[in-house]
Amino acid sequence: MLKKSKAITWVDERAAGENKEAAKESTARMEMEIFSLPPGIVVERDVYITMRDGVKLAANVFRPARSGKFPVIVALVGPYGKDVGPDDYSFSKYEYHLEAGIHIGTIRISEETAFEGPDPAYWVVRDYVVVNLDARGFFKSQGEKQLYTETHTQDYYEVIEWAGTQEWSNGNVGLSGVSYLAIAQWYAASTRPPHLKAIIPWEGWSDIYRDRHFPGGVPETVFLFDWLKRNMPGELTDAQRAAMLDPVANQKEIEIAPQLEKIVAPALICASWSDHGLHTRGTLEGFKRIASQQKWLYTHGRAKWEQYYSDEAVKYQEKFFDYFLKGIDNGMLDTPRVRLEVRENRESYTVRHENEWPIARTEYRKLHLDAERGTLKFDEVAREGKVSYESTEERAEFDLTFKEDTELTGYMKLKLWVSPEDGDDMDLIVAIRKLDTAGDEVYFYGTSMSAYVRGVVARGWLRVSQRELDEKRSTPWQPFLTHKGERRLRPGEIVPVEIEILPSSTLFHKGESLRLVVQGKDLIQAPPWGRYGYRHLTNKGAHSIYAGGKYDSHLLVPVIPVNS
Repeated sequence: MLKKSKAITWVDERAAGENKEAAKESTARMEMEIFSLPPGIVVERDVYITMRDGVKLAANVFRPARSGKFPVIVALVGPYGKDVGPDDYSFSKYEYHLEAGIHIGTIRISEETAFEGPDPAYWVVRDYVVVNLDARGFFKSQGEKQLYTETHTQDYYEVIEWAGTQEWSNGNVGLSGVSYLAIAQWYAASTRPPHLKAIIPWEGWSDIYRDRHFPGGVPETVFLFDWLKRNMPGELTDAQRAAMLDPVANQKEIEIAPQLEKIVAPALICASWSDHGLHTRGTLEGFKRIASQQKWLYTHGRAKWEQYYSDEAVKYQEKFFDYFLKGIDNGMLDTPRVRLEVRENRESYTVRHENEWPIARTEYRKLHLDAERGTLKFDEVAREGKVSYESTEERAEFDLTFKEDTELTGYMKLKLWVSPEDGDDMDLIVAIRKLDTAGDEVYFYGTSMSAYVRGVVARGWLRVSQRELDEKRSTPWQPFLTHKGERRLRPGEIVPVEIEILPSSTLFHKGESLRLVVQGKDLIQAPPWGRYGYRHLTNKGAHSIYAGGKYDSHLLVPVIPVNS
């Protein structure tokens, strides 16, 4: 039975004042339907599970109202609350996102769906048990609040084993959920609980330093403090805030990353092109690095919550869990390992299937920077040149118009020779944009959280003092930074840097253009747009980029051969 339905639209008033077409391009939307649980579901609330140290964690259990043994889906809903349903979060948390220009999309879920967790109404009627768990110290669970610690991970291990041994369990446990609920799965799965048989981490970072807090060494300054304010106790002092934005002082965060190589459970992993700066990088690293022999990758370029609950996605999830938790021979093993979504613009895309990630037949090609003309060229540029921009206000741009349809899918890398004219460090914020045949920008969903309506193709960041490469972990198309200390510069010193451009998949038609943008300020300047920001920057005075001749500045792009 439908309980509540609401549709909300947010329009950028500045664009509306300019012209109606621009306003249409700046529209974020949410359509939410909340319905009651169907009959045939038993709900057990506040089931307490005792941990090894006597602390009791609170869970809600949803199971079929008949005898039998069923597979179990456990969701550690952590800081969001097992009792906090869409009645509580949808028209406050989601409206807050809409005001920031974040597109939520269409979501239809039951009143018992925890934030970013699996919907019991869908799964229980299909003969699954769903267990939603408050993390230690949050809501009704006892103990002190903590996240991403050994205690936190061991708690999840013990709850998985508890779920696998209950009288209503068939002994097979799966994990599912978005963002924090996905991140927690990396940690739990690395401990290899015997009853854990499958995981569905739907967009979750796997290295809090590189993926989330300091991409390329540049501190994120908006979402970090907003999330802490909403979910963790206590006010931060100015000194604490400043310390949290120091990329050198916080390099110890690298040590708390989950041990991906220890994960062997079958996995269905979702990564999006629209979550740069939050989950895109770490999710794809998870897919590449886990030891699981049976793993699938589901990619998309849109709103993550809408996609997680979409008909296509839940049917994919069900097929995966049916095979690994129920033992149903449904052809899952014959399913291609990668669902690839190739975008043309924000709304248009095509889906095809691949066997691996990155795509093995990728042809990496260099687009050389021509500093004098502001262009990109497939051919090398013989003449040395220099372009400078004022780091706090201006930018450098380089364009390439494609002479034929070209698909770019995978990892890009930007190699630059740079120098600060007046400072001892540089923050480089990079964007890949798409222009149509008239030279107007083509927007995509992007810039993390759910889906900002005026996003770019792809993004990258680098604080130049953090430029040192880990040679063993870097590849020709993906630089990997050590983040060990810092290497500051002298004013005017010219150094080479490699900037990781986060993965994406985009089709450029003949006559359309790729624009490389390099600047020293955040891409999104006008509040309240976006839920992410990079405002604690180290720039001073002019930045210079050198290209041509001995300065082999170039953008490496992943070209997928036509008809391959």
